[in-house]
Amino acid sequence: MNRHDQHGSGRTAHRPWRTRLLAAAGAGALLLASGAVAPSASAKDGDGGDGGDGDSKVLTVAVAQSVDSLSPFLAVRLLSTSIHRLTYEYLTNYDPKDNHVIPGLATEWKSSPDKLTWTYTIRSDSKWSDGEQATAEDAAWTFNTMMTDPGAATANGSFVGNFAKVTAPSPTQLVIRLKKPQATMTALDVPIVPKHVWEKVDDFSKFNNDKDFPVVGNGPFVLTDYKPDSYVRLKANKDFWRGAPKFDELVFRYYKDQDAAVAALRKGEVSFVAGSPSLTPAQADSLKGEENIRVNDAPGRRFYALATNPGARAKDGTEFGDGDPSLLDQRVRNALFMAVDRKAIVDKVFQGHAVQGAGYIPPRFSSYFFEPSAGQELAYDPDKAARLLDEAGYRTNGDGKRLGKDGKPLDYRILCHATDPNDKAVGKYLQEWWGELGISVTLDCLDNVTDPWLAGKYDLAFDGWSVNPDPDFVLSIHTCDALPATPKDTGATDNFICDKQYDELYARQLAEYDAGKRAQIVKQLQSRLYDTGYMNVMAYPNAVEAYRTDQIKSITTMPSDAGNIYGQDGYWSWWSAVPADSGDSSGSSSSTGTVIGIVAGVVVLVGLGVLFAVRRRASADDRE
Repeated sequence: MNRHDQHGSGRTAHRPWRTRLLAAAGAGALLLASGAVAPSASAKDGDGGDGGDGDSKVLTVAVAQSVDSLSPFLAVRLLSTSIHRLTYEYLTNYDPKDNHVIPGLATEWKSSPDKLTWTYTIRSDSKWSDGEQATAEDAAWTFNTMMTDPGAATANGSFVGNFAKVTAPSPTQLVIRLKKPQATMTALDVPIVPKHVWEKVDDFSKFNNDKDFPVVGNGPFVLTDYKPDSYVRLKANKDFWRGAPKFDELVFRYYKDQDAAVAALRKGEVSFVAGSPSLTPAQADSLKGEENIRVNDAPGRRFYALATNPGARAKDGTEFGDGDPSLLDQRVRNALFMAVDRKAIVDKVFQGHAVQGAGYIPPRFSSYFFEPSAGQELAYDPDKAARLLDEAGYRTNGDGKRLGKDGKPLDYRILCHATDPNDKAVGKYLQEWWGELGISVTLDCLDNVTDPWLAGKYDLAFDGWSVNPDPDFVLSIHTCDALPATPKDTGATDNFICDKQYDELYARQLAEYDAGKRAQIVKQLQSRLYDTGYMNVMAYPNAVEAYRTDQIKSITTMPSDAGNIYGQDGYWSWWSAVPADSGDSSGSSSSTGTVIGIVAGVVVLVGLGVLFAVRRRASADDRE
């Protein structure tokens, strides 16, 4: 999921952390530029760096998250899905300037008058890295496989659940027929894979795509090497249709200790560090003003939350896990969250590098941003929280301990990411705040929170997802359809929520093409999540990251005015990055010119406004 290894997350996490050859004009607005020039960093062979070519320009990115899977059908963590955006094209992409939809593998698209048939024109200038042409048949095979194989639908099945039929009448024409209207047809965040390679896979639920290298793809980079919990190495695709990246290699190097990653940046051993997924305020402050280092601090695309275990269950009705039964009472969940001081978390943990949370979608996506009404808000009020617990039948004994219905003191276990200092810091506050209610808190900080999360063996968990420009995916993970088929299976669910009213709202937003009306339904969905108390969004953290200006001359942020570099809805940052010693003065123009050219080619959809989206996760360990 974009958080069981989240922050995707991503999944997408969370389930998050998404132009070009046409460039000729300057893009100062799109790029963070720096003037210092020095050689780019290259790591030693075998350590995720330069594969032996001493002249290679290597961009090394320090990450605090490990890969969950290199299969696009299974991956949900932010790091994994970011790698897939670099190695495979999607039908459409998002403009790095303002997130609007632009062409990807598809150059244009149109819908039938009834909105049930969508026809995409597939570009003829995209080739797989083994030399074969990328065609509409590859896209049709990808979607059909997800429609017919539950294993292939693990990560992104929600996008095809409404598909009736997908065909490829010609190499450049893809036709998707729907059962009913679907508003996400220009935001299908699904990596298109080469049929001639993937049709040989026997079991999509187990194939992780991590044995044979290089991995065949058609994105700006080719995946060439991988060592679990160590590094992922990619090389520039010189034949990429938008133009080759300017760095020869891109390496994601794993650091379990975030301070060690920051130290590596200082030493020049890595080019960029994003943290887990952001730098702490102390780390960022320590880097500001340092020679050859630039700190990027901008509104993020993530939310940071507490998820409660609502009673883990499968679609077949089987209950499993060991969540505390008191949390099945909405009054208890709401009381707990009324005893969380969001302002203190923003001020003391994030030290102002965040905004107080409420709904699922960060304020960066203003169309969908939700704020509770005055009468609805679960404002910080410990006294009211205590009274609500009393009313629910959870009273304190003579020692001040609040007792469960079994007469035993309440002691909640909270799944915590060992690599995320924010989890530990917030956890200490929860121990204090909930302790005043008479409730004990045990922090279960693990390197891998995925296994207990999927098994439902937790009471609460730190959660978070990176949200894409279309909100569908991050909303879909709370539907009943996202539950695992059986306790032994892995579903797309975040934390086993299954609520009929929520599902009805979800179906309405998916079928609503009017952008304004859809946005209102999306806000109602968030309101329902807020009221039920299964998810408590505490903050929207800034994207706080840093890079060496003596290794990276310029790099694209998304959005351009004030956006993130790591975990984008696209490949813009790493594709656009210009080595400091390249002597290339056209770095900025490569971004702006392409956007202009791409936008000119977009077909305006009949009856549709521009669809701004918000998808994907940050997982328990960092969904996308």
